[in-house]
Amino acid sequence: MKIFVINGPNLDMLGKRPENIYGKQTLEEINKELSERADELGFQINFHQSNHEGELIEIIHKAHYEADGIIVNLAAYTHYSIALRDAVEILSIPVVEVHLSNIYSREKFRHKSLISPLAYGVICGFGPLGYKLALEVLKEFQQKIKLF
Repeated sequence: MKIFVINGPNLDMLGKRPENIYGKQTLEEINKELSERADELGFQINFHQSNHEGELIEIIHKAHYEADGIIVNLAAYTHYSIALRDAVEILSIPVVEVHLSNIYSREKFRHKSLISPLAYGVICGFGPLGYKLALEVLKEFQQKIKLF
């Protein structure tokens, strides 16, 4: 099973952002741990990060043809990008939305996700563990599909 992990704006700056919200780990450190877990689960994993909306749309389009599932953290775009929402809506593969922080305990404008209604599930507030939990969810999804 091939998984795309797609991270949005400012996540390349993890480790420099407010620690009380985003933790200490860099995106590279998170990706390394996630890659190790993906290997254990028998997944092939591809990491993508961009600060540009159009580039994220292109990656999501590519996932439509090349991936069996995606883990997506579109960061601030989650709350207002109709273009990214429309790109996710095209997908026929499971999408797990992840946020490092609990978006519902933060500013009110972060409480609304345009992606959540399209996602297989949403994981937020558990820091980098959320990405690993998303892998477990996709493994469970894969096993359910094999039952049919």
